[in-house]
Amino acid sequence: MDAHALAHQAELAENWGYQSFWLPENHFAGDAAIPDPLMLLAAVSARTRTIRLATTSYLLPLRHPLQAAEQVAVLDRLSGGRVTLGVGRGYQASMFDAFEVSRRDKRRIFEWCLATMMRAWQGHPIPSGEGEVVLSPLPIQQPHPPVWVAAFGPKALAQAGGLGLPYLASPMESVERLRTNHRRHAEACDAAGVERPAEVPIMRTLFVSQDAKLVAEIRSQLELAARQLAAAQRPGVSLAAADWAIIGEPRYVQDKVAAYVEELGMTHLIVTRLRIGRVETTALEHSVRTAAEMLA
Repeated sequence: MDAHALAHQAELAENWGYQSFWLPENHFAGDAAIPDPLMLLAAVSARTRTIRLATTSYLLPLRHPLQAAEQVAVLDRLSGGRVTLGVGRGYQASMFDAFEVSRRDKRRIFEWCLATMMRAWQGHPIPSGEGEVVLSPLPIQQPHPPVWVAAFGPKALAQAGGLGLPYLASPMESVERLRTNHRRHAEACDAAGVERPAEVPIMRTLFVSQDAKLVAEIRSQLELAARQLAAAQRPGVSLAAADWAIIGEPRYVQDKVAAYVEELGMTHLIVTRLRIGRVETTALEHSVRTAAEMLA
């Protein structure tokens, strides 16, 4: 992934009024790979001033907690306190094999890693051999940068809820599945005796245009992509684009976003990029700019 292109996208987003810029983490995916989102966000930081710098799935089981805590703290200081850290466990067997991490232990490693990072960010001594170490530098945001948890299955939802942290769903889960998962997350918060988080973020593919032919073409391509994912046995993927994408003319998009707020209590809409065939850059930029103006 080209850092210069991402920084340019973030500059445009900031100028158009977006509040945050998000990157996932993925490995061994050819040109689409983003193995180190924090490094790319550091490049974005240098070209922006106010937009928050965020990850959707910084994969903790692949990292030592102290090194991860240091890297996040450095980015938080570099950006003037603009980091939001979405953390995840990962799911691809080939990735865990490549990094020699046991898939069976990923939830245990995740929770240990996150707990250690949170203590380190607050300046607490962390046991190390026969002694202790204290993180330096500490992040600007205290007690730590906001942490959201990517969770796709019942066990992951229970873990996120038990920690009292906001839950990030897959961008291709249907509204019905989201409703069920948010209920499970809330129940897990209650069972753990922790306060339900105020943030309800939802990731959606969004494209807005007055061009009905272009809208129909994009919807068709998205449904083709959904069929390919379903064939690859990705759980929770709906074949109908309307279940997980917001594609249409301006009024339709406004009504659809309002429905997410009313039905799910959405507080943050994270617009994911279109992963389809060729769409002209001007059309994409027009859509992103129009969405910002409509939904401000």
